[in-house]
Amino acid sequence: MHIQGTSTIFVGARSRLSVGDAAAAIIVLDDGRYLLQLRDDIEPIWYPGHWGCFGGSVESGEDPVETLRRELREELAVEVGTENFFSEFQFDLTGFNCGRYYRKYYVVPMAVSDMSRLRLGEGAAVEAFDSDTMLGALKITPYDAFALFLHARSSRIGL
Repeated sequence: MHIQGTSTIFVGARSRLSVGDAAAAIIVLDDGRYLLQLRDDIEPIWYPGHWGCFGGSVESGEDPVETLRRELREELAVEVGTENFFSEFQFDLTGFNCGRYYRKYYVVPMAVSDMSRLRLGEGAAVEAFDSDTMLGALKITPYDAFALFLHARSSRIGL
């Protein structure tokens, strides 16, 4: 069963974290690097101060691709024309009385030359990393780390 909308998980006595369906972009530059966002280091968000994929919560009436495009406009001031579904993770938070949610990942190709036009609208920084640095040296949100690992090491997975 899939429950629409968002719920809240309490973290300590001070803040609440919203949970809900989400869409995220695995942005791959034409030189093979990955474009990531350094999340703000503030308490009310999931994994503050971590690197992760650009994206966000699916709003009521949106499909995940619409969400992805909206979020990339808001976060990077970029319009994407190509996104390819990559993977979907399901989260069962019924033990927290918060329902079940998904996070859908899409691969978004981007030219290195397009980076000069990006304008960071959310987060502390945007930077491109090769896969070894990204997977070995960065503090990445766990769910995004798994998706990025699957993409970067896809030749080692499956048949």
